[in-house]
Amino acid sequence: MRRPRIGVTGPCRGGAAAWWLTALAVIRAGGWPIRITPKRSRPLEQLDGLIIGGGADVDPQLYGGDPSDLFSEIKASEPQRSQRWLGYLIYPLVWLIRRLLWIRTTGQDPQRDTLEQQLIHEALARGLPLLGICRGMQLLNVVCGGTLHQSLQGFYSEHPKVRSVLPRKTVEIDSSSQLARWLGAQPCRVNALHDQAVAELGTGLRSVAHEVSGVIQAIERQTDPYVIGVQWHPEFLPQKRRQQALFLGLVNAARDTHADAC
Repeated sequence: MRRPRIGVTGPCRGGAAAWWLTALAVIRAGGWPIRITPKRSRPLEQLDGLIIGGGADVDPQLYGGDPSDLFSEIKASEPQRSQRWLGYLIYPLVWLIRRLLWIRTTGQDPQRDTLEQQLIHEALARGLPLLGICRGMQLLNVVCGGTLHQSLQGFYSEHPKVRSVLPRKTVEIDSSSQLARWLGAQPCRVNALHDQAVAELGTGLRSVAHEVSGVIQAIERQTDPYVIGVQWHPEFLPQKRRQQALFLGLVNAARDTHADAC
């Protein structure tokens, strides 16, 4: 059986690091990634699954600090020695890739908004497995009629806001969710590169993960277990089996959906 074809959206300029790391995750999961941008669209009929990717305009100062600070953060973020040594190898590499491939954008991309909204509408209508990552989760919620917090400042008066590619944040997962079936129901350590988040949930969506501050960290479509959005960036944690399980779950769902259609 051929590899399921997974569309991965992104901007025309920037976002190369997220694309390559997401593509690698999809390939490791048994799928075949197909890049989609406003200038490189694909009919949904050619796809078995869809990933709505995150935005490209992340503050570069996050990755321009003293390398010794990065290693200190890795030590604090990875209590297990084996994971810590993997972190010493992988996180500086992710930092370097993003620095080399990062291109400044305005943070607004109307053409991408239009394309991705159309793709989400079509994917939901066709019952196509879908994973929204960070911006992708937010856009999924908006397409379904929900709203966003434009600023998260008020959520972190007692809990300092974390903004890091490292797994510095802990989220609680609803044990009855599809997300729990993919990742497990125990608390999960994730990264955080977002300034906005889901406020009011869209029609047919439910919250299935949150952080201690109350910020929603994952959503699912109630009538379709294979439509999931996560606020973090699993593609930037390639050494974490639980994060890779998100891509494995999507690819397996795409394979099953394709087999049913045939």
